[in-house]
Amino acid sequence: MPKDMVSFVKKEVKAGKYASVSEFFRALLRDYEEQRVLADLQESERELRAGKGKVLRSLKDLR
Repeated sequence: MPKDMVSFVKKEVKAGKYASVSEFFRALLRDYEEQRVLADLQESERELRAGKGKVLRSLKDLR
């Protein structure tokens, strides 16, 4: 990792925003995953509005 990024992470930990470098990266990954899920949901909403969705009346409709 570039030195300026290492320095940034260490400053965030030292400022008390994260308990450790590992916690910084865990939080980063959680945020990344949350954004991916949100993007997937937004794409699904667009597809539904475009009429590409299917109404499921039971779990059998998933097959």
